[in-house]
Amino acid sequence: MLRRTKIVATLGPATDDPKVIGKLIDAGLDVARLNFSHGTHEVHVNRARVARESAEARGRTVGVLVDLQGPKIRVGKFKEGGVVLEEGATFIIDTDFPLDGGTVERVGTTYKTLPQDVVPGSILLLDDGRISLQVEKVEGTRVICRVVVGGHLTDNKGINRQGGGLSAAALTDADREAIKVAAAIKADYLAVSFPSRAEDVEEARRLFHDAGGHGGIVSKIERAEAIENIEEIVRASDVIMIARGDLAVEIGDAAVPPIQKRIIRMARKLNKITITATQMMESMIENSLPTRAEVSDVANAVLDGTDAVMLSAETAVGKHPVAAVAAMDRVCRVAEMEEEATHSEHRMSVTFERVDEAIAMATMYTANHLDVKAIIALTESGGTPLWMSRISSGVPIYALTRQLETGRKMSLFRGVCPVVFDPGTSDHAIINQEAVEELRRRGAVRDGDQVIITKGDLSGIMGGTNTMKIVTVSKLPAA
Repeated sequence: MLRRTKIVATLGPATDDPKVIGKLIDAGLDVARLNFSHGTHEVHVNRARVARESAEARGRTVGVLVDLQGPKIRVGKFKEGGVVLEEGATFIIDTDFPLDGGTVERVGTTYKTLPQDVVPGSILLLDDGRISLQVEKVEGTRVICRVVVGGHLTDNKGINRQGGGLSAAALTDADREAIKVAAAIKADYLAVSFPSRAEDVEEARRLFHDAGGHGGIVSKIERAEAIENIEEIVRASDVIMIARGDLAVEIGDAAVPPIQKRIIRMARKLNKITITATQMMESMIENSLPTRAEVSDVANAVLDGTDAVMLSAETAVGKHPVAAVAAMDRVCRVAEMEEEATHSEHRMSVTFERVDEAIAMATMYTANHLDVKAIIALTESGGTPLWMSRISSGVPIYALTRQLETGRKMSLFRGVCPVVFDPGTSDHAIINQEAVEELRRRGAVRDGDQVIITKGDLSGIMGGTNTMKIVTVSKLPAA
């Protein structure tokens, strides 16, 4: 059974052995994430190369997602590596304090405009919300706080403001250099950390394009301000990543599940891709099996309609990276057997503006109401398979393209299996026959199966899909 939900897995020290990356692909990895918050540019370039070479050796199409670090909003380091903050104690975050001189009374920060972004009464959350500070007053470079919830605070932990309000720009100078690297390695997706408005997304797209990049832009939803501007951000993006870690700290953990569902619904309505991320199987950093709660989390994301689920530290630094991908694969497959994952009323009442979109919707309606074993979408840009992937269905979509970059981009589309395919002819009858033979070789169809084929009259034209055919394997009519 072809798994429809895609798996994004982060590469890191635990996967640097090429044999491990190969095993990740065998286990079900669809998109390799390169987290530029850690490691050098050279390390990431090498990881992308190895992932693509391993995928090619297996006849697989695997995408590469470059995830930008974004602004560093962190405390500095402590002289002793960490301190224990007691409830009720005074603790100062000082932008003019040495970044390596932290004590139990005071610490520096990488975020130099913190004093301008807070007022007395503001709540600062450190280390993913484990420690809570209330601002009592601001004196010059010093933000003087009272410890509300104490605990062990170690080097370089993140700072969030409850409810949002930190004004850091989404793109830093380091991100601008990383964008050039992403373009050089032909990254299929570029993820922007902490966007708060559509302009942040558009700036990243412009910089990526100017550097020669052609991949899609992923907006990571992790700020309270992003929720306030969510529709404009979704419209400006190609992909939305629901990054539940920082988001939960800013808006409260209980608010995240309904927000996750709402964003996925909105993105599907607007024909955008979604990735559900953060702590999906975090216990597998140490353990060989996920918890029951983690299994339910992944399954619910699938039933929500997410295009992809993501592993972070589980594969980057975890003890069981291959087992984590295999576990996620297993959970997705079972969740996809449920009726709500295979039936959809999406866009049934909409008037379509483009012929290729109308063909995509007609194809999915037909596939869901006829005994069809597979859909073959011959595509240049990936637009028609994207529209198809918005409709819940149990029928696999094989997107055949001559463009390797289009194939890698489609590796993130739910329900779409990208296949690099060049028939070497413009004869429609031969193209039909060779496309079906490609699926037969893959074991996806056999004699007597019904297959839907979509394509354009003119080969090589982007956005030119205008034809839908229903054919029977081994009994193909002339085009």
